[in-house]
Amino acid sequence: MAANPSTSEFFIKGVTAAGRTFRPSDWAERLAGVMAQFRPGGAMRGPGSHIGYSPWCVPTTLDGVKCVVVNSALREHEPMAWDFVMNFAKDNELQVAEACLLPDAAPQAAKGAQGAAAGPDKA
Repeated sequence: MAANPSTSEFFIKGVTAAGRTFRPSDWAERLAGVMAQFRPGGAMRGPGSHIGYSPWCVPTTLDGVKCVVVNSALREHEPMAWDFVMNFAKDNELQVAEACLLPDAAPQAAKGAQGAAAGPDKA
């Protein structure tokens, strides 16, 4: 998949192009673990440095599907690491989707719903 330069994040989904669940079940944590050293300011050193993921490559679950969220900053700072992650997805025929921002719910609508729940005499 060709990356859109304006997109800041991509989801590598644990589902193949054929619709099968990708295995092993901890693949997202493993991939993010390998990428943990690629982070702003470089690899961490010292006690506890082996704990934590890079903010540029984070495992998560979306709608019950394991995913890895990859930030485009990785491409800018570590092009070979970016290629590794994207080639992993390509080689394993994993679905890759560009992240998009969803508009926030209207604050007034949410506020009105809370007031209605409280009842007319408790506003």
